[in-house]
Parts: sequence; C-alpha cells; structure tokens
Amino acid sequence: MSTAAIATAQSLSLDTIWFTRCPVPTASGIAYNLGWLGEEFSADGLPVETLQEARQLGRHHYDHDLPGLFREGGNVPALAARAAGAPSRLIGLTWIEEWQTILVRPDSGIRSPADLKGKRLALPAWADSRAGSIARAMSLHGYKGALALAGLGFDDVQLVEVALTAQEGAPTPQENLQRLWSGLDHLVQGRVDAVYVKGASAADAARRLGLVVGIDLDLIAEPRQRINNGTPRPITVHQDLLDNHFDLVVRFLAQTLRAADWASDNRDDLLAILQAETKAGREGVAEAYRGDFHRSLAPSLSAERLEFLRIQKDFLNLHGFLEGDVDIDAWVDARPLQAARELLLARGR
Repeated sequence: MSTAAIATAQSLSLDTIWFTRCPVPTASGIAYNLGWLGEEFSADGLPVETLQEARQLGRHHYDHDLPGLFREGGNVPALAARAAGAPSRLIGLTWIEEWQTILVRPDSGIRSPADLKGKRLALPAWADSRAGSIARAMSLHGYKGALALAGLGFDDVQLVEVALTAQEGAPTPQENLQRLWSGLDHLVQGRVDAVYVKGASAADAARRLGLVVGIDLDLIAEPRQRINNGTPRPITVHQDLLDNHFDLVVRFLAQTLRAADWASDNRDDLLAILQAETKAGREGVAEAYRGDFHRSLAPSLSAERLEFLRIQKDFLNLHGFLEGDVDIDAWVDARPLQAARELLLARGR
C-alpha cells in the first residue's frame, strides 16, 4: 500500500471520540456529565474520552493536532493554533458571562474604571508559547475594556509583569488554572493595585485572600467591552472529522444543543455539575455564574458572535499572541450546527 493510501486509511478510521473543554460551563461538558455523549456513540462502538483524563494528550487542547478531537474552549489557544496552521474548523460559538472582574484590596479606593488611572495593574508574564499565554491575553483585554469606559488606555496605567507561579508547564487546563491568577499574591502583598480575573476558581481565591471586586465587568451593558478569551468561546473540530465523519460531528453538536436546552430548566442541578467542571467550591460557582447564564449555553454562529470573535482576533494579533492573521470566514463551517438543529427536530427534541 502506498504512503498516500496508508494516510487515507488512517484518516478514515476512528476508534475514539475525544473532546476537551475549559473548566467553565460548556454544553459539551454538561452533555458528557449527563451521559448523553456516551449514549450517542455507544452503538457505533466509539468510546467518548476527554483530554482532561488523558494527561499524555493534554497538549492537544492547545495545538488541535488530534483528528478525533472536539474542543469547546477559550479562543486564545484556538485562534493561536489556527494562525499556526492547525487544520481546525470553527463550528460554533458560545457566550457565557463568567465573573470577569478586577480585584483590589478592600482599602484601595478603586471602585470604578476612572479609579484605575495611575494604578499598577498585574500582567502575567508570557508562557512558553503564544497559545499558552492565556492569562496575559485575558488580563490585557480585560483591562482594555475597563479602561475604555473611563476614556483611558494603557498609557494611563502601569502594567506590572508578574511571573507565572505554580504548575509551570502543567499538562492539563485544570492544572494550568492554578497559575492563571499569579498576580493575586502580588496584590495581597501590595506590589500591584489591581488584578483581572474570571471564573469560579478566582471567586474562591478572592474570598480566601480577603480581596474584593473593584470593577465588575459583567455589569457593563455593552458586550463589546467584555470580549475576551471566553466571550465568545469557540467549538472547533479537526478538518478530518468534517471530511470523513460529518455525521458524528452533527450528532455531537445535537447533544450539546440538547444539553443547553436541559440546562435552561435545571439551574440547581447544573450548578452541582459545575463544581466538578470548574474545580471550584459551591460558593465560587454560585458567585461566578449569576442571573440567567444557564439559559444561553447553546452554540450559534450568529453575525454578532462572529463579529466579536473578529474583534478578539484583531486584538490578539495586535499584541503578539498570533503568528499571523486568521481569516474567520474561511475558518467557519456552519453546516454541522444547522444539521444538528434539524436532527434534534427529527428526533422530536
């Protein structure tokens, strides 16, 4: 058999459905926890495994170089991988409000964006790759959104680079989570005045360290000021899956849509699932995921979400997080999501 024939045969074969998600609310994570992904593919003899449970494959959360992989995660690694040539395709976008805040000390006097003028803001150092420098990218865009509300920019503050601390080079997103907010120690010690954070684990950390919210970015009425790593959050697949296993992609998305619909009517049960998904406590989850967040977990490819992704892409490219530009239109494949909606209707769900 020729080399080309062998490569084709390997491309067509699939023995495992892999998926990876960030430690945040995701429709795919809910579907997995409810057992629906396993049920969907059991008749095909395809087990559903997560990268979070296969530590040796954890790097694929960032490089997307695994043909059988579905990824519902932050846009920084997804865009960085695409810019670097990864054969990924964008098949959905979600937008989850998840406690984007700027933490301060209780006696700081920082209570509004204007109060940030002249202050020292913690900026996580570069990691060992663009895709891995998530904390730096999130902090920069979080500060930009807050400063813009007061007509300020980076020239009006002092960005203080802080070294990444625990779990340097950690192989899983959960372990990387432990080092995302390294600036909190600097804040407690008075070496910086403010730190951007997000999510349930950050809410737990703030409570433990006696820090308070100076600026709650989730309360900003204009969503453009909240564009960041998870807003919007891409669902991506390897091109191989679309080319050779399109029906599996459709069925996977159908279960994520079903899970999002379930979440909209089961908030308390969802919060219990999120304690495991976010690696946070009950109080942190309740604080981070407020209001009607549970009613908007379904992916879409709306014009607004795609526009917001382009804004994020341009920001990341400007600040050196991408090897080059990304053509969003060429990245998108809207067919699977539409087919998934039609499949659910045909199934009477």
